[in-house]
Amino acid sequence: MLHLKLPTDPRWVNVAEKSIDEILTDHAYCEQKAASSCISLIVENPDKEKLVEVLTPVVAEEWSHFERVLEEMKKRGYKLGKQRTDEYVVALQKHIKKGGSYEDRFLDKLLICALIEARSCERFKLLWQNIKDQELSKFYYELMVSEAGHYVNFIDLAKTYFTEEKVNSRWQEFLDIEADIINSLEWRSDRMH
Repeated sequence: MLHLKLPTDPRWVNVAEKSIDEILTDHAYCEQKAASSCISLIVENPDKEKLVEVLTPVVAEEWSHFERVLEEMKKRGYKLGKQRTDEYVVALQKHIKKGGSYEDRFLDKLLICALIEARSCERFKLLWQNIKDQELSKFYYELMVSEAGHYVNFIDLAKTYFTEEKVNSRWQEFLDIEADIINSLEWRSDRMH
């Protein structure tokens, strides 16, 4: 369903589990950034009624995920650490078309959001299936389902505003770009992506 071209090495869970406090901190900020990205898309495109209608509840859901991650941290005695640069997202954003039309950049932003949700969904699935902490396993199952829905939202929005052919063509380009980024990034025990 997610169509990612390079799956995460399952051993990532073993690394992540050893630094779960750091992973949870990074995850919290990922949820905050996801809510902020949706808000930005709404603010930049108030004339796109479907986008406003679809993304408004996503903002609330992503913020509730932020709050839920904080709750999981509190249960375990962890504190929210400092925000870090998400090298994965920064690398993806470098591929937004420069110059050209606003519409081309808008499509790229929707597809990057879809990719981030897809990769998060894939990593949440790995955590759900492999993490020893049963509470966190259940938590990541719930978030995996939610992120899959958000991924579909962004792809559907792209197809609302652009032809399916244009969306599919650019999506394939981004899938290749994303695979190269995943392949080139160093494994980090303190990062969700």
